[in-house]
Amino acid sequence: MFTGLAYAMGPAPQGGQGAGGGLMGFLPLILIFVIFYFLLIRPQQKRAKEHKTMLDNLKKGDKVITSGGEYGVVEEVKGNTVLLKIAENVKVKYGKAYIAALRQADDE
Repeated sequence: MFTGLAYAMGPAPQGGQGAGGGLMGFLPLILIFVIFYFLLIRPQQKRAKEHKTMLDNLKKGDKVITSGGEYGVVEEVKGNTVLLKIAENVKVKYGKAYIAALRQADDE
């Protein structure tokens, strides 16, 4: 009655597997990692590098958008802070990391 179950729970047969049998088991995992690297990790690293370059090149007069969605003009850059003019006689200090992008000239 339980002989079929006992055979199913036994160890896998060892016949026919060579030295490459273990490597072939990892091949799908390696392939998935390579696909994730080229589709997810590498583009994210590229965007982060471009964002860091943009932050390092901020200067007075640049029109920017913050990560909170505020539009402003850079008045002053000191270390890790940026002073933005968001309206007449209204200036706000932000951390450099919160500058999301430079505005385009036609984005008024």
